[in-house]
Amino acid sequence: MKKIAIIGSGSWGSALGIYLGNKGENVTIWSFSEDEKNLINNEHKCKFLPNAKIPENVVATNSYEDTIKDAEIILHVTPSKFVRSTMKEYKKYVKPDQIIIMCAKGFEAESLKTLDQVIEEELPNNKYGVLSGPSHAEEVSIGIPTALVIASDDENVKKVISNVFKSNLLRIYTSSDVKGVELGGALKNIIAFCAGISVGLNFGDNTFAALATRGLVEIVRLGVALGAREKTFYGLTGLGDLIVTCGSKHSRNRRAGEMIGKGYSIEEAKKQIGMVIESVDNIDVAYKLAKKYNIEMPIVNAVYDVLYNNLDPREAVDILMNRDIKSED
Repeated sequence: MKKIAIIGSGSWGSALGIYLGNKGENVTIWSFSEDEKNLINNEHKCKFLPNAKIPENVVATNSYEDTIKDAEIILHVTPSKFVRSTMKEYKKYVKPDQIIIMCAKGFEAESLKTLDQVIEEELPNNKYGVLSGPSHAEEVSIGIPTALVIASDDENVKKVISNVFKSNLLRIYTSSDVKGVELGGALKNIIAFCAGISVGLNFGDNTFAALATRGLVEIVRLGVALGAREKTFYGLTGLGDLIVTCGSKHSRNRRAGEMIGKGYSIEEAKKQIGMVIESVDNIDVAYKLAKKYNIEMPIVNAVYDVLYNNLDPREAVDILMNRDIKSED
């Protein structure tokens, strides 16, 4: 039994806590919210996962020190926009032998950096990895079989995390392409948002398939330009995560896009969904990165104009459909 610290008591942090707790690990979850902490400790529930029960060996606290003390592994599971600020708060309690695993998916919007870069800057003395893949919290929390990837430059990190997580309910693959695994998880949210817009506009399967396929092309273009391996994007953390996020009712990014397609504002969508919508910030970052590296990303450009330049979604579709003929070779 290992002591595992989880930084973040949202749906994914709680789902990982439930899974690891059911495996018999000693899990402490840090929560910024007193109410969420009390709900976990007193009722063994997470407000974001109504169908799941949190094991009694999973406890929550508002103290970074109590969460991190004696933990062998620290899973960071806050929204991407809070990764650096949260790390700055808890890094004084972190020891060099503790493994840091990034479970958030996204970018640091202000700097356009990936989250592994944030770890390197804030915790330069720690070994780290990235855990990602097609994995809705709603399903992991109730024991639906899932496959994930642990990416790290350190072989021991991959070995430790694989051994901690593997079971008949969760299969773990390993990768040394940290950048590719990071970018697949971040960029697929954008295409899922676009898939939601397509659904909101009452388009069909043909549109959905074209959007997902050409969206993957754009993900690969930008990912390779940023130093990732092309092959990674056709695995679990690229294509796999893209499929599950574009096609599922559980995806908050898809649900947000669907509301935009139906005519809601982004602020109305945020309010109704009630959780962080990573794709909104990611769209801005991907747009800026595409300009910086001169990468052709017409879907990203179109959805950027929908969100930030008041382009009507139907007009955005017309623009995409009427682009010059291209070879798919």
